[in-house]
Amino acid sequence: MARILVIDDEKSIRNALEEVLVYENHKVDLSSDGDEGLELFKKNNYDVVLLDIKMPKTDGIEVLEQMNSIAPDLPVIMITGHGNVDTAVEAIKKGAFDFIEKPLDLNRLLITIRNALDKSHLIAETKVLKRKVSKTYDMIGESLPMKMIREMIDKVAPTDARVLITGKNGTGKELVARWLHEKSPRADMPFVEVNCAAIPSELIESELFGHEKGAFTSAHRDRTGKFEQAHNGTIFLDEIGDMSLSAQAKVLRTLEENRITRVGSDKSISVNVRVIAATNKDLKKEIEGNRFREDLYHRLSVIIIRVPTLNERLEDIPLLADYFNEQICREYGMHKKNITEDAIDEFKKIRWTGNIREFRNVLERLIILCDRDITGNDVISYSQPISRQ
Repeated sequence: MARILVIDDEKSIRNALEEVLVYENHKVDLSSDGDEGLELFKKNNYDVVLLDIKMPKTDGIEVLEQMNSIAPDLPVIMITGHGNVDTAVEAIKKGAFDFIEKPLDLNRLLITIRNALDKSHLIAETKVLKRKVSKTYDMIGESLPMKMIREMIDKVAPTDARVLITGKNGTGKELVARWLHEKSPRADMPFVEVNCAAIPSELIESELFGHEKGAFTSAHRDRTGKFEQAHNGTIFLDEIGDMSLSAQAKVLRTLEENRITRVGSDKSISVNVRVIAATNKDLKKEIEGNRFREDLYHRLSVIIIRVPTLNERLEDIPLLADYFNEQICREYGMHKKNITEDAIDEFKKIRWTGNIREFRNVLERLIILCDRDITGNDVISYSQPISRQ
């Protein structure tokens, strides 16, 4: 059952629509003019609006524009007379879901309403999933280094400036990259991640730029590269310090020209991507060793964000422990464990060489192996640290 608002100055049409929609088990509110309809719209939550174009006082196009400013995802179906089809098409351009001509074809109307409701449900599900994804990538911590990173993200994300994220393995470089994307104007467009260290050097160019069928022995069909997949969005080049010099040269040219060329093709393709790169290596030393191009480094490092190690933000351990405790127990369908103060103290004594990734793994082990309480002795027994501070 949906809640539907009908706005039409013809009483016969309002009554006919109400009869049909109520028969279909929908809840219906009626309005005879645009101003009254807007008041109802502001007071109530509707799933669909049926809106006449030609009405006294405020016409349907004006009402549509105001509704879009309040609830841009709500489907509005325009009702139009034969002479108003051009106006109805204009309404579609301004955000209307569809239009129905008078005299009304009730079967088409019901199908259009069903399609509108399906769209609303998909939008709602997408928003829920995005919230879940965002929660998966929460930035946990109130230490000074974490506050500084958040401030940097807030300043840099709205721009298209290229960002180089540095830090040890497991510190959360990908997390920073994702938040730069989520807080950018490109947030609704693709976020494409490339792990440069995991792709063989002979395949990295094909992975990044794509290839044409027959470009090499195993190229049985055309392939779209990561830069094309990220068009209008963000590409995250993780562990870029492991990229081959030949691929670096092509990336540099892409950054300079905003165009790519697939392997085996001489045709260039325009791309609009924001580039975020990350590395656990000292790129300046890599440059000195002729393993990384200095000109590419300067192209990538417009903004540099260094992610601190866990050992540099030990005061965040209680928050991280609570966050991962809740997350892991929920994943396993278990009641949340009680982490004692002496357990937190023992966590702080550990030298975390694997950083946040290692900390989460250790906590997961403790949650599985321990009873209701996780104590300091449990941490000593099960954490198996390499060394202690």
